[in-house]
Amino acid sequence: MTELKGALIGCGFFAINQMHAWNDVSGAGIVAICDRDPERLKIVGDQFGIDRRYGDAEALFADGGFDFVDIATTVQSHRTLVEMAARNKVPAICQKPFAKTLSDAKAMVEACRNAGIPLMVHENFRWQTPIQAVRKALETDTIGTPFWGRFSFRSAYDVFSGQPYLAEGERFIIEDLGIHTLDIARYILGDVRSLTARTKRVNPRIKGEDVATILLDHENGATSVVDVSYATRLSREPFPETLIELDGSEGTIRLTQGYGLEITNAKGTTTTDVSPKLLSWASRPWHNIQESVYAIQQHWVDQLERGAEHSTSGSDNLKTFALVEAAYDSAARGQTIDVGAMLR
Repeated sequence: MTELKGALIGCGFFAINQMHAWNDVSGAGIVAICDRDPERLKIVGDQFGIDRRYGDAEALFADGGFDFVDIATTVQSHRTLVEMAARNKVPAICQKPFAKTLSDAKAMVEACRNAGIPLMVHENFRWQTPIQAVRKALETDTIGTPFWGRFSFRSAYDVFSGQPYLAEGERFIIEDLGIHTLDIARYILGDVRSLTARTKRVNPRIKGEDVATILLDHENGATSVVDVSYATRLSREPFPETLIELDGSEGTIRLTQGYGLEITNAKGTTTTDVSPKLLSWASRPWHNIQESVYAIQQHWVDQLERGAEHSTSGSDNLKTFALVEAAYDSAARGQTIDVGAMLR
């Protein structure tokens, strides 16, 4: 298999994980990087041995010489860069959150569809080893038909020290973290018909909400709760684990703190360790997320080779993005929101 050549735009906090993962991925490698900050460009270029360095994305695309682009910038530049990739017929991965607004996200998907290029959103949480294990347990019919679920990420971890910009936005936890948890809920229990959300700001030093509770009505009749918090102090800090509870017609699944997968049905209870691997470049407690970065990037390459749609394609992610917008709308208005209407 010929190795695909990629370009990375954005050399910030999280892009380092993506660069490490690209070194491990089979069938692809990064040959060029771009960032408006010369210092970050030099740090990443020197660390990963990338000679082609650009301070301007237009110049990067003009020179070409790569098969795909990995857009790892903040959300303000996503539409501009995705549409730039579409104009240049270059397949694109885009970091989450996908766009500033749902209308922007729809325009980005349409631009890539019209250009005939694949577009994938870097929604890596569903690619975490324990989340994949839950999905597999459901697919093998261990608990029958699921009718209720809970997807929980509650922590007091200081995310602001590494990403100080998170404290400055009017939106915080739903847009930054809840988007992942909502995507997991969709991935496990299917698409959502309507939702109701409540939010709260506990930390007075930030501008956005740091607690959210969201009730989801899934199209298949199941009900679930997504609850996320960065204001929850616990005796054992669970960051960055997503805990899952599922009740089905024939049993239950519990993904517990410490990566235990507990399945109870007529045969009894089994508990399996579904811990993520600690990759050579990873560090605890981030290794769960870091392994999923590798997994989603390998999926990108594999699907490109097959000519198949990606699990978190742009069109698929519109459904997750709509949940984020609906959650903010619901919290502001105190009403249940019809999610399907937002996508029409």
